[in-house]
Amino acid sequence: MTEKRHDMGIFERYLTLWVGLCIATGILLGAYAPEFAKTLDGLSININDAPVVSIPIAICLFFMMYPIMVKIDFAEVVKAGKSIKPVSLTLIVNWAIKPFTMYAIAYLFLGVLFQKFIGTDAMDLVKLPFGLDLPVGEQYGAGTVVMEQGVKMLSVPLWRSYLAGCILLGVAPCTAMVLVWGYLAKGNAGHTLVMVAINSLIMLLLFGVIGGFLLGVGQLPVPWQALLLSISIYVALPLFAGYFSRRWIIAHKGLDWFEQKFLHILTPITIIALLLTLVLLFSFKGEVIIDNPLTILWIAIPLAIQTILIFAVTYIAAKFWGFSYENAAPSALIGASNHFEVAIATAVMLFGLSSGAALATVVGVLIEVPLMLALVGFCNRTKHWFPE
Repeated sequence: MTEKRHDMGIFERYLTLWVGLCIATGILLGAYAPEFAKTLDGLSININDAPVVSIPIAICLFFMMYPIMVKIDFAEVVKAGKSIKPVSLTLIVNWAIKPFTMYAIAYLFLGVLFQKFIGTDAMDLVKLPFGLDLPVGEQYGAGTVVMEQGVKMLSVPLWRSYLAGCILLGVAPCTAMVLVWGYLAKGNAGHTLVMVAINSLIMLLLFGVIGGFLLGVGQLPVPWQALLLSISIYVALPLFAGYFSRRWIIAHKGLDWFEQKFLHILTPITIIALLLTLVLLFSFKGEVIIDNPLTILWIAIPLAIQTILIFAVTYIAAKFWGFSYENAAPSALIGASNHFEVAIATAVMLFGLSSGAALATVVGVLIEVPLMLALVGFCNRTKHWFPE
């Protein structure tokens, strides 16, 4: 795989600023035009009179994912499978360690240390699992079935809803932004892209399995059908669309045109789609944030600790496993980063646009850029730890 430059454009460079502006816009919409986002979210695909897929959100989230998937060169993925050490480290950290440390850290902070600040009696309304029809008042996990505006919902402790969002972030490793972090850390760009591709493929198999298991451990609803539908819509669909469109474009226009023209056009689309989704998310959560502005902080702390921990584990393991710096840095950055596009999409589908789970995944976006830039700086300062 040829090594390519991944300079930070205006969207990537100031992503935290754009996210902040979207938060402010969403809060203002929620305060002064509350029906706007509700009307858009009402444009949904319903099954058994229950909203399953919000069409505007699904469109936005597809355009988040497609630009990532179309970059994957599957021929390189097959070649990379022969490199045992890098692939093994990526799979072990991202799938055998990261989801479980995320659960443990989030539970400790949200369910124990910060529960009194979040509100011991604070409740959140989330969707009932797809296809599940329970009577009002029935207990399901840690929640109770209630009727809200003519629709059956599940009332769960608010901290558990935030925990669900953290779980979904923990089982969604790495994002296209890793290509930028790897470039800034002067890592091996080919290695970075291949590891992103391998994680995307493994996600098809393990995202639902591990995510469903940990949601069940957390006494949260485990909507298996919705999990499978989420993987199909937000991972499999853009993955197949990216694979076939990449082949067609390269066959008809050539690799140079694909890399220099087509990918250049796609570059801002993921971020724009993400930002539009955030406006909708925060238009629902504006009142919660205004009433308790520290909400973002309570969620951000365990997410930040998890990011730093996984980075440290991977970076140290790469050193002791004899990696070069060029492979060690992107390996650690891949482990530390979250695929927040998939996490947001799944939280919205499983628990609802207005859920605490969706808000928690958005906080993951908010802290991603400044924290990852700090870790990139750490990598650049510690190159001498690794053999030339």
